[in-house]
Amino acid sequence: MTNGGITTCQEFAGRTFYGGAMTQRRLLEGLGVSGAEEGAYRALLRHGPATLAELAVDTGGSAAAIRRMLPRLEDLGLISRLAGRPLRVIATPPNVAIDVLAARRQEEITHSRAAAAALLAESAGRGTGPGPEEVLEVVNGSDAVARRYLQLERNAEHEMMVLVHPPYAVDVSDDGENLLRAARHRAPTRGIYGPLAFEVPGMLEHTRRSVADGEQARLGQVPVKLAIADGRTAMLPLVSESGRAVESALVVHPSALLDALVGLFEVLWQAAVPLRLSEDGGIGGAAWLQQPDREVLALLTAGLKDEAIARQLGLSSRTVQRRVQAILERLGAGTRFQAGYLASRDDLLG
Repeated sequence: MTNGGITTCQEFAGRTFYGGAMTQRRLLEGLGVSGAEEGAYRALLRHGPATLAELAVDTGGSAAAIRRMLPRLEDLGLISRLAGRPLRVIATPPNVAIDVLAARRQEEITHSRAAAAALLAESAGRGTGPGPEEVLEVVNGSDAVARRYLQLERNAEHEMMVLVHPPYAVDVSDDGENLLRAARHRAPTRGIYGPLAFEVPGMLEHTRRSVADGEQARLGQVPVKLAIADGRTAMLPLVSESGRAVESALVVHPSALLDALVGLFEVLWQAAVPLRLSEDGGIGGAAWLQQPDREVLALLTAGLKDEAIARQLGLSSRTVQRRVQAILERLGAGTRFQAGYLASRDDLLG
């Protein structure tokens, strides 16, 4: 869950995937708590009220180091001192401590946003448009690309427009990260899924959840990976080579180039066909289509081969081949392409 854009303690209690690599995050890192400070706090939670010497043993440090850290831990609201001698400290209950830290961070963010607006007004006073170096931003490294994309997604207020094509900067098979993203307030999204979008295991389930959360999804041609937030910021791969698409990215700010990218998305959107995946796994359409035939037709229309459909649906290739053949016969289609055309014409995917 989030509270005014601040990530709460539950959201930190897991692992985050960036570019397919898994990293263990410190639980309180996002609230301004250092690793040493968090280690001391968690040790105190496990131990209960403790002297500095006892806490030093639990953390593997020294009592002197713990003593130097005390003012900071008290300022963060993570501990308090008990009366009496020798000096003993007790951990603040996590629900209380983290709520206070989150509220403090929220206040800092609110102040920073107000400052950003004031600074933007100052830059607008130049009376000239943005220079070339202000239009384009280059992001290098898969981790940095993933973080920048998530930032773009979080900051979108009105709409996200996405051309979906693998590889993906954020691991779509990570249920923990997907739940965190779903829990955050997200702007309405329109997504166009290309023929290769569902080649990645877990992508169909990820898309189903997104559609259930309100995303408008369509199947169509995707010439390039692209994400546009609020029509004001776009992000796309820096290089066209598919295997390196998440190693670096180009972020485009308001400019004629951005206008062209928005126009490209709108043209592709008009040409794409709807994909409406229901919560039980089916898609809307003719009554004769039974599960999983409904999804087979949707993935077939998206351009997937039998092997890729089998991986997504957990079926054998032979089973998929039989179902595809049955769908072709029922539609009166001689080819897979014709089946996709007939499904679109007859609104079987709508």
